[in-house]
This record gives sequence, structure tokens and C-alpha cells, in this order.
Amino acid sequence: MKKITVIGLGAGGLEQMSLGIYRYITKHKKLLVRTMEHPAIKELEAEGVVIESFDHLYEEYDDFERVYEAIVEQLKEKNDTELIYAVPGHPFVAERTVQLLKDDQDVTLHVLGGQSFLDDMYTALQVDPIEGCQIIDGTSMNRDELELTHHMIIVQVYDSYIASEVKLTLMDRLPDDYEVTIVTAAGSRDQIIKTVPLYELDRDLALSNLTAVYVPPVKNDQLLYGEFDALRQVIAKLRGPGGCPWDQKQTHASLKKYLLEEAYEVLEAIDQEDDEHLIEELGDVLLQVMLHAQIGEDEGYFSIDDVVRSLTEKMIRRHPHVFGDVKVKDIDDVVLNWDVIKQQEKGQQPEQLLLDGVPKGIAALIEAKKLQKQAAKVGFDWSEAAPILVKLQEEIGEFLQEVKDERMNEMTKELGDMLFVVTNLARFYGIDAEEALLGANQKFRRRFNHIEMVTRERGLAMSNLTLEQLDDIWEEAKQLEKEGDLT
Repeated sequence: MKKITVIGLGAGGLEQMSLGIYRYITKHKKLLVRTMEHPAIKELEAEGVVIESFDHLYEEYDDFERVYEAIVEQLKEKNDTELIYAVPGHPFVAERTVQLLKDDQDVTLHVLGGQSFLDDMYTALQVDPIEGCQIIDGTSMNRDELELTHHMIIVQVYDSYIASEVKLTLMDRLPDDYEVTIVTAAGSRDQIIKTVPLYELDRDLALSNLTAVYVPPVKNDQLLYGEFDALRQVIAKLRGPGGCPWDQKQTHASLKKYLLEEAYEVLEAIDQEDDEHLIEELGDVLLQVMLHAQIGEDEGYFSIDDVVRSLTEKMIRRHPHVFGDVKVKDIDDVVLNWDVIKQQEKGQQPEQLLLDGVPKGIAALIEAKKLQKQAAKVGFDWSEAAPILVKLQEEIGEFLQEVKDERMNEMTKELGDMLFVVTNLARFYGIDAEEALLGANQKFRRRFNHIEMVTRERGLAMSNLTLEQLDDIWEEAKQLEKEGDLT
């Protein structure tokens, strides 16, 4: 088994290196280093220490992880009985190669400390990490993991390319002119500290392997409005002591109608192809979710964390073709898997009828479509359009007979049958009946608004016009619509 001793060179030159580390290096006289780019290297060479670096590997690979893996492989291939491998700073602070060596079953690792650059960073920046501090690897940043209310120190900002990636990631969460501080060679005699607006981060020419970027905590509440936790706190305050009387008195039941209203307003925004409107309406739907979750938390039953956890688990569980090793050919396979997994989730429950899976209380057209789709799973469905049209004519005939007999209750039933068959016809042709009716509603709204505006312009009252006169203006609206001049 390969024995490797890892030592930390500290953050600066020999004057900052501990006496024990210095004596250990000069005693052995030979050192393998990850990179020559360190203030102490030249001083050690001047004292007769033989240095061999892995800098050439940075030229061979585009990916840093592959560089680190290659360094570990070459260390293991060395014939020396015991190797001394030196890294900048402390071996366990922002040093990926040491982590790879630690996890390698073929390596026995002995680690000697070294001064971390972090102590010098805290001093240079005059910050106290106990207030909350996040250390981030600049080569593998994830925007969703950034803690904006903490001190952030981004390390391994070697060059302008990495600085550019860091800048773009930060810009997803912070304003372009948010001030950040570039610190190079912290604590050494070559220390450079420079504060710049975020958009200038990758324009600094002094970037090196000793460079870190400091992002101060966000203090302006408005800059946190895009954060989920900020929304959660707002909803909690509205429902809490001293909050809004209206929000405080809401219940799951009292909010039901608002969720439905907001959902339809989302559909309207989609139909209008208005992104700004869609953002607002999706926010209103999210508000309903957050209110229900806060009510659950206030009552001690569940919180938004439970809602998110349940949804995440379900999405992973029901998409084994994405998160597992299940193979699918097409969308039909995906839907089939979804239904099977959904049934398995229910487990051993009292036997249900096929249509019990269709929720009640939803919009009637949507319920009709879902009922028909469930029945179609066992073959109870038309395979051609002709018999559906025949059935529709039959229902119209029955409706007209009830009209003739003036039986209102039966007229209502027959009209419902007609709508149910029309829904089936829409489903056969792949048309969403709900969307079709919404489209008809919008078309009627446009044309009727045109009639009202035209009569106003002519100084007329709609109620004084005959149906034929109104219909003439309706036909005008239809023509304008065809020409694209009616919105």
C-alpha cells in the first residue's frame, strides 16, 4: 500500500510557515507539489529542496476534477517507498486532491498541518466567521447553494475564466453592481485587496491560485425578495401576531375558491402569451400554496417543508426512467409507468371502482374528460368518430323532445348528456374541451366588446337596437377578426 505524507505549505512565504513543517521539508530535501505557484516554493528551492510539480497536468486537461484525479494517479505510480506531497494552505481546506487520497483504499495517508489561508482572509477582510460564513469552491459553484445572508468566501478563483463563471453564477442571485472583494495572497507581503462591482470581477489581471473572492452578506431586504425563505417569512408574518386580519382568519376551506380563481387566471395569461402577466398569476397560485402550508404549520400538522419533501419524493419515485434504471420508449410508456407506480403507492386498500380515482369537485368538462379516459382504459370507448356524432344527434333529438314537452328537469339532464358527448367528441380528436370553450368565450368577448364600442362611437344605446342591427355589427367583428384587426 502506498504511503503518502501530505503537508500544508501555509498561505504565504517561509516566514509564515510553522517551524515544524519547515524542518520536516528541509530534512527530507525532496518535495512533490501540486503547483509551483506558491510564495514559499522559490525560497525552498534556494535552500536546496528538490521540487517536482504537477503543473503540466493543468495544461493536459480542461476539467479541474480530471486534473486532480490525474495527480492522485501519478502519486500512486511513483516508485518511492514514501512520498511527501505538499499543497498550498492547509491540506484539509479547499484541497480536492487530499480528499481523493483520503478516500483511496490503496493509500495510507499521513497529514501534517499547515496554516490555512482562511485565518489570513478573516484578518484581511476583518470579518468574524461565527456570524455565518460559507466557503465555496469557485470551480464548481451551485447557485442554489449560496447563502446570501452569510459571509461568502469563494476560493480557487485561479483565472479570468473561473472568475467569469463565478460572476455569472452570482449574477443569478445578486445585482450586477453588487460590490465584491478580490483578495490575492492574503496575509503575505504580496497581499492585494481590491473591491469591485460584480460585473468587473473577471477583468482583474492579478488573479492567481492565491486569489479568493469575498461576497459580503446581503443587508438590503429587497435584494432577498427573490429568495424562497423571504417569501416564507412574509407569509408567516401576515398570519402571525400583528399581521393582517384577513390572512389571520383564513382556513383551508375559506381559501378554496381563491385557488380555483387564480388557476383560471394563469390559463388566461398563458392564452394571452403575456410573460409578465403569467409571472404575476403564477405568483398568486404560489401564494395560495404558501397560505395553506402556513395554516398547516400554525395548526401543528404540516409545513411547506413537508409539501416540498412529499413532492420531491413523488417526482423521483414516479420518474424511474430519469432517476433510476428503467427504460422507456415513448410518452405512452411514461404514462403507463406513472399509473402503475401510483397504484403501488396506494398499497393494500379497500378495492376501489375504476372511476373512484377521478376527483370530484373539479370543473365539469375536466371531470367528464377524466371519466371517459378512465373508462377507455378497459375498452369502454368509441374507436371511430361516426358513432359519436350519431349519439350526439340522438341526444339533441331527446333534448328537443323535452323542450316540446316543457319539462325543465329533463331538459337539464338531456343538455348534460349533449355536453358529455361533445366532450367525448373533443377527446376523440385530441381537442381539450375546456380550452375550446375558453377560446369560444374569449372570441365572444372580443366580438361583443366590438359591438359595444361601435354603438358608443355612433352615439347609440345597444338596448335600443334590434337583434338584426346588432348582428350586422357582429358580422363586422367577425370580418375584422379574420383580417387580424380585432384583439
